[in-house]
Amino acid sequence: MKSIKEIRKLRSTFSVMFYINRTKIKKNGMCQVLSRITVDAGIAQIGTKAEIDPALWDAKAGRATGRSKQALAVNRILNRLAVQAEEHYAELVESRGFVSAETVKNALKGVGRRPQTLLALFEEHNEEFAKRVGVNRVKATLEHYQRSLALLKMFLQDKCGADDISLRSMNLTFIESFDIYLRVERLMSQHTISGHLINLKKMARRAVSQGTLKRDPFLTFIPEQPAKKCRHLKADEIDRLMRLHIDNKSIRHTRDMFIFSTFTGLAYTDLKKLSDEHLSTDENGNVWIRIERSKTGTESNIRLLDIPRQIMERYRDERTEEHIFHLPTLSCMCTHFRKLEKMCGIGHITFHMARHNFGTHITLSQGVPIETICRMMGHSSITTTQLYAKITDDKLNEDGRLLSERLSGKFAIFEDGLMPVGISHNQNFRLNDDSLNPLRSKRRITSKE
Repeated sequence: MKSIKEIRKLRSTFSVMFYINRTKIKKNGMCQVLSRITVDAGIAQIGTKAEIDPALWDAKAGRATGRSKQALAVNRILNRLAVQAEEHYAELVESRGFVSAETVKNALKGVGRRPQTLLALFEEHNEEFAKRVGVNRVKATLEHYQRSLALLKMFLQDKCGADDISLRSMNLTFIESFDIYLRVERLMSQHTISGHLINLKKMARRAVSQGTLKRDPFLTFIPEQPAKKCRHLKADEIDRLMRLHIDNKSIRHTRDMFIFSTFTGLAYTDLKKLSDEHLSTDENGNVWIRIERSKTGTESNIRLLDIPRQIMERYRDERTEEHIFHLPTLSCMCTHFRKLEKMCGIGHITFHMARHNFGTHITLSQGVPIETICRMMGHSSITTTQLYAKITDDKLNEDGRLLSERLSGKFAIFEDGLMPVGISHNQNFRLNDDSLNPLRSKRRITSKE
């Protein structure tokens, strides 16, 4: 660690001085001694909890004068405080590479002491996140952060030979080395790597916001983007999956849960907690699912269609608790999806695709307004719904056909050049297609006309 003298050479503007405000004399005739910390033209003031008789104060020296008991006691406090300020300053410069008057003040007051190393910062984040699980965070996200932390520990031990590193060491070279480690040593896919790098980036931004890191090292890091996969299955792939005969009971159950989600739009966590209390029947006998989404807390209102109703009846006898379905873990279902991909000739299946299927094939392609889809999927913003509801070719063709039918016979091109001032919706103008084609029209319209 650098000595105080070496630190002073680096930052000659650092100083600690003491003063009193003679205009604010207490009833006992004493003045409080204040401290002014200066670093690179930045100033922070802090009280010393020491009091002195204004007659004993030497403003030029910044200390009490004389050998009285009061003067000696005050000077001891001030000398100790000055030494502590210099020590904190030296420590902050050594650990962060930069320091401000405010950070020295906070260090003296014992507040704002933040982790100076990467793993300590990550552990602090995870501890805070764990307290929010069940309130406004989910356990699965916490587990992902914990996995990223474990990988960082392994990386530091295997490649750096260290148990931890200072936050200043988290530079572009470190980030790229961690990326290569996950790719080569851990054989992870680009999608998985991106997830862990996002968590590391959050730690960098946390350090910047806390003042323990001066600049975000990810500003110059350009990660390799994973190939975009289709967010939903094609209509014929859903059809093949529904018609597939499956002997294995577990795989068949996974397929059925995927289809149930496709026709209801329920995410895995919401489907897992679905129970009879979430079902209601309206005056017309229609059954509705009304459930609060685990992710956002917003309510989803979904009318139960025939296919999900049949799936519920199929597994009614297998209920062992209040929940309608007993779902395996997502990792187990992913294993089943790999087998279903081969059985159906489908490139890639994830459970969340079912939710995209609902937003695209089951609702939007069937003419359901996007505002209604937003309510059904429990989105807090219609912008989110637009990410799910991708326009398919069938939807475009159907909308084009409906548009053609609605406009047919309503408009016409006048060949005498006299267009009406306004076209009333009550008027019926017949569209003359030949007039639009100069090769088929008997009389062409010229610019002179």
